[in-house]
Order: sequence, then structure tokens, then C-alpha cells
Amino acid sequence: MTPPTLPDASRTLRAIADYESEMLTVEEARRLVLSMVEPVQEVEPVDLRSALGRVLANDVLSPIDVPAHDNAAMDGYAFCSGDIATNGVTTLRVAGTAWAGRPLHGTVDRGSCVRIMTGAVMPEGCDTVVPQELITSTNPESIDMPQGVVRAGDHRRHRGEDLQCGQPALRSGRILHPADLGLLASLGIGHVMVKRRLRVAFFSTGDELRSLGQILDDGCIFDSNRYTLIGMLTRLGCELVDMGVVEDNATALDAAFRSACAAADVVITSGGVSVGEADHTRKVIAGLGEVAFWKIAMRPGRPMAFGRITDEGKSACLFGLPGNPVAVMVTFYFLARDALLHMMGASPAPLLQLQAVSEATIRKKPGRTEYQRAVVATGADGRASVRITGSQGSGVLRSMSEANCMVVLHHNRGNVAPGESVDVVVFDGLT
Repeated sequence: MTPPTLPDASRTLRAIADYESEMLTVEEARRLVLSMVEPVQEVEPVDLRSALGRVLANDVLSPIDVPAHDNAAMDGYAFCSGDIATNGVTTLRVAGTAWAGRPLHGTVDRGSCVRIMTGAVMPEGCDTVVPQELITSTNPESIDMPQGVVRAGDHRRHRGEDLQCGQPALRSGRILHPADLGLLASLGIGHVMVKRRLRVAFFSTGDELRSLGQILDDGCIFDSNRYTLIGMLTRLGCELVDMGVVEDNATALDAAFRSACAAADVVITSGGVSVGEADHTRKVIAGLGEVAFWKIAMRPGRPMAFGRITDEGKSACLFGLPGNPVAVMVTFYFLARDALLHMMGASPAPLLQLQAVSEATIRKKPGRTEYQRAVVATGADGRASVRITGSQGSGVLRSMSEANCMVVLHHNRGNVAPGESVDVVVFDGLT
């Protein structure tokens, strides 16, 4: 297995490892992370039924023209456009019927037409189709076509107009969607080469955390972050290595990091990266690799660790996320997500941001990027409006569950007045 590498990682991480006196902007942190990750190299063939969500390893070239023949785009009558009368009604003799999958052989004479079904091959001698509903009178032998209802070439699909033989049907790096599977099937392709799945090991740290099924002692809480990560990583198409909750002591953390490094390309932790709670984590990581602890000008999610750990010749990229539940989601979506997609071999596009009008005042200090949970809806006037969902504390997971979007308040922006536009990232479809 060839692990992803960190180009110039040592030099870059050393340069920013002491970046504690001032905070990185979200964009600076994102660019640094992307600059230090590389895609996995291994590829594998998969059956089309198993290809959904996988990343194409190479371009797929069409082995055929699509459509394979000139064909009818509608039910109607095919004929030669040279027969259209310059004045008055055009009358044509019906010479036969062409069905989809059962073409009419032979050449259609001038002055004649053929009853044709959608998708049927255009008979020789025909270049135009008149829809059946535009015919004023029909009988088994002839049709009457009013003047001006069609022009030459109407309702005819040309061979190869969708895709020509040898032309790329899908490009390398594409995450395969349902429509892509249909496209590949239409080309007769049953297997594709894809990147192997990115292996991600993850665990939560904290002596107060309990896994589901355990007794909730006084002062303890159930671990929610792992289940949030399971959802986000599964939607992203990663192979998961769930390592549970790790005790907050050097011995347990060292064992967990070494085990995660051996099992995965990427290690994601939640908790243990804030000043005051990171003593054990910092010491353990220092002995395993080069990791920078950052302060990022964002809310929620200011503390984060990023770098690479190595053990017995195997290395893995590390994302140390905050411990608060909402901060985990925000840092994952806006800092880790694109890096993971890049490591998967995908070509990530920036998260789609829509504009919506704020229904109320939103307080915001310039100098940091803020992400607020919200509900966006379309009003009677067709405009999108957005309202914040309850408390925005980074530990309030319910407000994230109730939201359908995140309002993005950019670094230099101040307060938002009612009626002002804001950028919104919608959750539905977010991978």
C-alpha cells in the first residue's frame, strides 16, 4: 500500500508550528491543509452496481456513438423536408411504420412518410419528424400536415450528438452519482476502475466520555462525536476504522495513535487540542511525528491540530478536531472535508454557497469567520430567507440537528441587519 504523502511537510509544519501568537484565517488553514496532502495511488476494478460514490481512477471513453443512429425525438411521422409544401397543406402517403428496436428497412420515396415512434431509427430518405398531434387528418394511407408546423430537421436526433465514440464520457476524479451509473450502462460498460477507498481511523478522547451502552456516571456524558463522524465519513465514501473512546492518559493515547497509524491513511480525533486539555495529546504526538497546533479565526472550532504521524515505517495524516460537537462538524466540513476528498482522488469543488435574506439581526465581530446554524426557506415572493436556530453554543447539537443549512459570516463582516443578504451552505446533498 502506498500512503498519501505530505509534500514539504516538515518544512511547512515547522514554519507554522508556533503560530500561536496570532490566528490563521479559515482560508489560510484550508490552503495549508490542501497543500500538504496527496491522493492515494492504488486503484481497483468494481462492478457498476458497486460503483456509486466511488472515485473514477481514469477517464472513461465512450466505445460507441450516443445515440448510435439518427432517431426520432417524438412519436409522429418521418419524411423528407423537401416535401414540405411552400403554400397550403402537405399531403404525404404513409409507407409503413418504424418502431423503437425494429427499424424500417429500405428507402422512403419522396412524397411518402413513415409512422415512427420515439427512439426509432430514422428511415433512409427521411430527415424530419412531425409530431402526431400536429396532423389535422389521418387515415391508413395518408396524412395532412398544416403549413408552418415543422421546419427541416425538426424532432430528429443525430447520431453521436450526445456522445461520440472515443470522446470522454466521464473524467478521472469524478465521484460517481446515480446518473453516471446510468450513463455507463448506456454505453455497455459494466466495470470501472476506481481509487481504493480512503481509510480513516477515528476516536474520541476524554475521561468524561462514555460509549453507548455504558453506565453514565456522575459528571459524564455520552460520546456523540464518533457517531457524527461516522455519518460524515460514510457520506464521503471513506472506509471507517472506529476506535471508540480513548482514555485521556499518555499510555492509552500512544497506543491508540500507533494502532490508528497502522490501520489507516488518516487519523481523526475529537478533543484534546485546546490549550489546557492537550498536554497528553501534544506529548504523544511529538514522539510520533510532526503536527502543528493551530488557533484558527473561526467560530465555532478555533483549536485544531494537523500534520502527520509515523510508526514502524507507516505514516498517516492527522486531523485533531475540537471536542465540542458542533465544532467537530464545522471544522470537518470547512477544513477537513476538501482535504479528504483530495486524498480520495476526487476533484472537490468549493462548497456551493447560496444567498438568502436574513430574517433578523445577527451579531458578528469582524476578524473571524462564523458559522451559524439556520433554516433556509423560499418565501411566497420566490426569495430565499434564513433564520438562525436557537442557541449557537458549540456544544448545542440540537440546534444543528434542527438546521438545514449553515450561515457563513465571512472574516471581515460585521453585524447583519434584517433584510441583508448572507451566504448559506445547505446541508442536503453535502458530502
